[in-house]
Amino acid sequence: MTAIESPAPVAAASERRSLDPLPSSAADTASAPRFTVDGSAQLEEHLARTCAKIGAGIRGLVPAAKLEAVLLGGGYGRGEGGVLRTPADDRPYNDLEFYICIRGNRHLNELRFGHALHVLGEILTPQAGIEVEFKITSLRELAAAPVSMFSYDLVMGHRWLVGDESLLDDCDHHRATEDIPLAEATRLLMNRCTGLLFAREKLEKREFTPADADFVRRNIAKAELALGDALLVTYLHYHWSARERLRQLPLLSRLEALPWMAQVRHRHATGVAFKLHPERSDASRETLLDRHRDLVELSRHVFFWIEEHRLGTGFASPADYALSTQNKCPEQSATRNVLIGTRALGLRPLLEARAGRHPRERILNAMALLLWDPAALSTPRLRARLHRDLQTRGTTFPEILAAYRNLWSRVN
Repeated sequence: MTAIESPAPVAAASERRSLDPLPSSAADTASAPRFTVDGSAQLEEHLARTCAKIGAGIRGLVPAAKLEAVLLGGGYGRGEGGVLRTPADDRPYNDLEFYICIRGNRHLNELRFGHALHVLGEILTPQAGIEVEFKITSLRELAAAPVSMFSYDLVMGHRWLVGDESLLDDCDHHRATEDIPLAEATRLLMNRCTGLLFAREKLEKREFTPADADFVRRNIAKAELALGDALLVTYLHYHWSARERLRQLPLLSRLEALPWMAQVRHRHATGVAFKLHPERSDASRETLLDRHRDLVELSRHVFFWIEEHRLGTGFASPADYALSTQNKCPEQSATRNVLIGTRALGLRPLLEARAGRHPRERILNAMALLLWDPAALSTPRLRARLHRDLQTRGTTFPEILAAYRNLWSRVN
């Protein structure tokens, strides 16, 4: 495996570089923060030009009086974007994630600007060579939000298209990695294990295409990375840099006694390597099936170990977890959960005793059964649980998974 250097420490706010406007020449690009760890100069210039086009496009759509800031987040914003090596050149791989801070109510701003920004993203995606995504927020909303893995990553690692570091003066609480709640580790694993479910769907198709192989390999890598990251959140050692997380994980000596910890460290290192240097997969279905099967089993150990710590109780099996009446998302108020549940599921949950529970609990229950209990669909009690949680009458794995995907996309 290629050696991965640790990142430089995060600069003080006064030392961080504002990129407004973005560099437009090779000389300017050479002195600017990088998008990748070791991508070619041509790749760096391509990403800089792409960001300049995107910044200009956003300015053309959002009036100056409304536009507060634009930040590039994700791996490229943190200087650790993926570099896809090809015989011809280095190419980008991950999505470009832009956070557009617009003054005023986010929902009204989404109604006013969301469609136009979506069209802009569709126009620029082919030119960028990777997906261009826009998320609308505001500086006020970001400052008022509680710390999460997302907010910590964004505030600690980003690249400015519009604005400068002074705009985040009210966001210092997002810099405290020790304040990231344990529920964020569960949420991370929920999303990455959901990716393993979707990968299973691809692996079980009659025809398995190269695109399917690439999808499966990518979601395996994301889950591999998440296992170690979730443990770092649990022990307050999470870091915005994947390279630093790679260095930190072996330092959690208190976890050495866990029989699966060595596997987690190995998988995590593989996930970091893929994140920085992704590859198009040419692996066979059989090879990916074996790797997927082993990772599903490992993820079961990590997930339930974290859930037992978070919820303060043990679970004898995935079925025991899914059928438990314990509130698995106690961090949100019942009133807010009712609103979220109604928006995601309609009025039907109001007739249930769990109306005040966050609908994410339904996803956690269903994920545990679909991913880790082979008898879930053939056991009447467990199948009934899936039907209630996912509001479906489906009996086959594809039917149940379609309902799961619909709810997950609404709640996540």
